[in-house]
Amino acid sequence: MRVFPRLPIQKGLCKLKRSEIREAVFFLTFEKLFSSDTADEIIDTAYEADVFEMNEDVENMFKAIDENSSEIDGTIAKFSEKRQFSRIPKVLTAVLRIAVYEMLYDPKIHDNVAISEAVILAQKFAYENDVQFVNGLLGAFSRSRVRDGSEENENTGD
Repeated sequence: MRVFPRLPIQKGLCKLKRSEIREAVFFLTFEKLFSSDTADEIIDTAYEADVFEMNEDVENMFKAIDENSSEIDGTIAKFSEKRQFSRIPKVLTAVLRIAVYEMLYDPKIHDNVAISEAVILAQKFAYENDVQFVNGLLGAFSRSRVRDGSEENENTGD
């Protein structure tokens, strides 16, 4: 068996689809929930481990979620009717943080896309009954944004 030398990791050079970016951000966000390391330390560890693809988009989104986690978590807690925030499994917290971040801070992503992608992540990494929780919480948040007009204004640039 021939062993090929490992190429040095070149940070941020690979092109990723948006769904791949979300999944990488999910891994980093999930890791952060268990670690006191800074976002930069977690990113560096992820590059060193070289388990999944990363680029600058992943780094930027993860850092933004980390920087805004208090507001994001407050939104999750507000719309979590069945569970206290502290009782939400960390897998779901990571999924929800990504979706709420996109809904609040990324005007290029419509709420329905953020919800759909969160459901896909939940189907992949969470228990089956947790998928409904994710969909319900994000749906309630989205409906509240439509009622007060913030979703339309943020996603159309008005």
